[in-house]
Amino acid sequence: MPMYARDNVAEANDLQQRLPADNKVEAATEMLRMLGDGTRLRLMWLLVEGEHDVTALVAALGVARPAVSQHLGKLRLAGLVAVRREGRRALYTARGGHVRRLVTEVLHAASHRVAGIPEHD
Repeated sequence: MPMYARDNVAEANDLQQRLPADNKVEAATEMLRMLGDGTRLRLMWLLVEGEHDVTALVAALGVARPAVSQHLGKLRLAGLVAVRREGRRALYTARGGHVRRLVTEVLHAASHRVAGIPEHD
């Protein structure tokens, strides 16, 4: 059966309709860009497991307090981190199941790659 140029155009139009909206792609790109920094990814890994204040995060990461605070601010603006006040303390955590799974999955995929373990479905 011959393939015609119009068939390729129809397929391309069908594929184009399945693309996510531009605003979703922009938001996802920003989220991934935030996770592209090693310190922020380490912060997110700690925040996936629960709430932590800046003092605990500074001690765990061995990074200066102003740097940790700046990273947390960026992560909050990107919608990856939630903050809750408890008196004078600010407690940070990963925001929602999608964010927690994203962080967990990317680090598990990296573990497979580093250890040479085959991927699985």
